Amino acid sequence: MLSTITSGAVYGVHSHLIQVEVDISQGLPCFQIVGLPGSEVREARERVKVALKNVGVKLPPMCINVNLSPADLPKNGTMFDLPVAVGIMIALGKLEQEAVEGTLLLGELGLSGELKPVRGVLPIAREAVLRGVRRCILPAGNAWEGALIPEMESVGVRGVREAVSLLAGEKVSVQGADGDENCLGAEDKPAAVADSDGSGSRHETSAVKAPAAGALVSAAVSIEEAAREEQLDFSQISGQQGLKRAAEVAAAGFHNLLIIGAPGSGKTMLARRIPSILPPLTREESLEVSTIYSICGLLQSAGALRTTRPFLNPHHTITGQALAGGGRIPMPGIISLAHRGVLFLDELPEFKRETLDILRQPLEDKRVQIARSSGSYVYPADFMLVGAMNIATTKLIQCGITEMPENKAFHGF
Repeated sequence: MLSTITSGAVYGVHSHLIQVEVDISQGLPCFQIVGLPGSEVREARERVKVALKNVGVKLPPMCINVNLSPADLPKNGTMFDLPVAVGIMIALGKLEQEAVEGTLLLGELGLSGELKPVRGVLPIAREAVLRGVRRCILPAGNAWEGALIPEMESVGVRGVREAVSLLAGEKVSVQGADGDENCLGAEDKPAAVADSDGSGSRHETSAVKAPAAGALVSAAVSIEEAAREEQLDFSQISGQQGLKRAAEVAAAGFHNLLIIGAPGSGKTMLARRIPSILPPLTREESLEVSTIYSICGLLQSAGALRTTRPFLNPHHTITGQALAGGGRIPMPGIISLAHRGVLFLDELPEFKRETLDILRQPLEDKRVQIARSSGSYVYPADFMLVGAMNIATTKLIQCGITEMPENKAFHGF
């Protein structure tokens, strides 16, 4: 029997919906995944088999084929575990195909059948809404992230057993944002999954439903406002009127700024307070920034939609790959994490020339493009660059003194 599940994958900051097709047929026992799967996706075979066994589902000695469509796009990550497991349940006749129509499924499986949070839920949920999907079943740790999209009904579950029970229309215990217990499903009996031996024994289940999107956004704003009270503020600066005026003009037009002064004159102090005079992020800008942090797995630690301007202050020993992004599976770098915010380079002459040269094109194009054998990835990089350097270094440059160490970016000027 053939089953089709809707899932998704992230490419750069964009995402594509992936159709997970599962077929179980007579033949030599096997479990294979095709469709350009990465190593993490291929390992899903073992995770799914053991997870289903530990929740009481015995896989028959048959040929299990999983196709990830479109097959010409590389698939990476662990978010396909839940779709594959649910697809097998449908192919075995334990669920109806209609139960997953219009539903997005994402999640990593543990060997016990529990669901673990995954990266990139926010951009995938945004793409799913554009394609007409209105419900997503996610790990409990990602449910709030899916609910940031107002048009999407996000339901978080703790394990594959709860997900299958929910799709079967059985009553599932749900914990709302207020901590009260509610229920999802049409039947009055406890949510359960029948054992594969047909004994009909049932296991009680529970799930976590994400709070409404409006409540989440309000909570996010409250979190950011509380954090803003503890953050540094531009009004705390005393004196330095000329420098403050230059920073205000730069912030008003989102221009780049270079601060030159003696050590201890307040260059870093002022730079750290520039985000406080930038306008707050709009709703669309907040989604852009939150999407980047979701891809990097940093939105989970924040627990809310980002509504304040990012401020990144990398060390001068940072590598070009960490600054621009990249890796075997390309990920956003520091300049993309600073999108719509401030990138502060303290002790600017200490940075290597090659590192600073990387900034030239992103500053012009407002984006960074990374080419790998698996494809080309584009990340946004519209940031305000603020640099700081000591006046002593400036005098050396003006005098043409070239006795600076070889790793200095300004050597030879």
